[in-house]
Amino acid sequence: MRLETEGDLRDMHTMRRTYIAWLAALLSAIVLPGAHAQQTDSLYLTLEQLFELGMEHDLRLAADRLDERICDERARTARARRLPDIDVGLNGGYVGQPVVFERGLSGATRPESPDWSQNYTLNLSQPLYHGGRIRTAIGQADLEREAARLRTETDASDIKLALLDQYLRLFSLYKQRVVLRRNISESERRLKDIRQMKEEGLITNNDVLRSEMQLTNDRLSLLETENDLRLASQELDVQLGLDEGLLLCPDTSLLERAFGLLTCDEYIALAYEGDPDMRLRAKRTELARKGAEAARAELRPSLSLYAANTLARPVSRTLADMYNNAWNVGLSVSYPLSALYRERHRVNEARQHVRLEQNAEEQHRQQLRNNVRNAYLKHYEARERVKALELSVRQAEENYRIMRNRYLGQLAILTDLLDADNLRLDAELRLTTARTQVVYTYYRLQRAIGRL
Repeated sequence: MRLETEGDLRDMHTMRRTYIAWLAALLSAIVLPGAHAQQTDSLYLTLEQLFELGMEHDLRLAADRLDERICDERARTARARRLPDIDVGLNGGYVGQPVVFERGLSGATRPESPDWSQNYTLNLSQPLYHGGRIRTAIGQADLEREAARLRTETDASDIKLALLDQYLRLFSLYKQRVVLRRNISESERRLKDIRQMKEEGLITNNDVLRSEMQLTNDRLSLLETENDLRLASQELDVQLGLDEGLLLCPDTSLLERAFGLLTCDEYIALAYEGDPDMRLRAKRTELARKGAEAARAELRPSLSLYAANTLARPVSRTLADMYNNAWNVGLSVSYPLSALYRERHRVNEARQHVRLEQNAEEQHRQQLRNNVRNAYLKHYEARERVKALELSVRQAEENYRIMRNRYLGQLAILTDLLDADNLRLDAELRLTTARTQVVYTYYRLQRAIGRL
């Protein structure tokens, strides 16, 4: 083994002290501002609480609920069209001097007449049959209200899945922090042993420098992980309406939860029944049919019952200064002959719109099958990946133990030991990521079948 000369050792010690001092200053400048952030309060948050707070504070859902209320009012307005139309009128004014011509335009006379007139009217019209227009309008309003509710349900499912993705990211970050802290602790002990071996002349100073650099890199990685953890918590805090300074702690038992799995065909059958997008497409098809009915209703006659009462002064025929009361009741029938040539193209357009919605519904049915199969295979793949990575973690742990013993026995170089350490770190982080993917793909499958 080659040892450095005294001059080389002195130069390397100087370089090492300068390098360590520079890194220490850099870490102090970065870590110290974040030291106060570590004193923030934490909040244990379960998956149920995550969904509950997300549904309560999400702005898109708030807009969907407003749209639902608008559709409710529109449905009430459509039903109010079945009620009678009632008009009350009052006329009052000055009556000019009447002129009566007894022979052509000659022999004009000016009879006496009152100076003021009054007219009180009450009109009532009750629709009896309008070709199905009112009934169709009520049906359309009800379908629009149901479609608004399904849009809210669809958005709620998408929001839950997005929140879950951010929530599961916390698992990976917390696990990464734990592993890095453990590695830093082990690196500090290893560096102590390496320095002792250096003093005994068993190894070169290069191993000391490489160990110090590895320790510095681990500390920087830990700092980045803690900052990412605070940023991820802050994003969720904003979306959940919580204090932005809270550090969220996820429910770790979620990763150990067992998820049952049906067959792919069973999930597809459930998706046809429960997927809100599928039901929304069906409602749009029904709404298009209602539009076609409304277009055909314009070709049918209208029948209404009307009643009126008029109290007027003076008497219009004799101009006598007296009140005259008259009332009438009857039926009003009208048939829109012009609609025969004006609405014909609108009826054809409505029929084509129904076919278009049916086509869109079938397209979504095909897409739904693909989505369910994709989610099903990804969930199965994630479960198998966990099994494989659990074995990889055990192998990486054993490999690190062997390489550490060999290095301490001077049978391996430091590079092999650091590679084994990095391999163990990577295996543990990949296993945590795989476990979170099992949870995410399961809920993604539930989203595909409309159960989220």
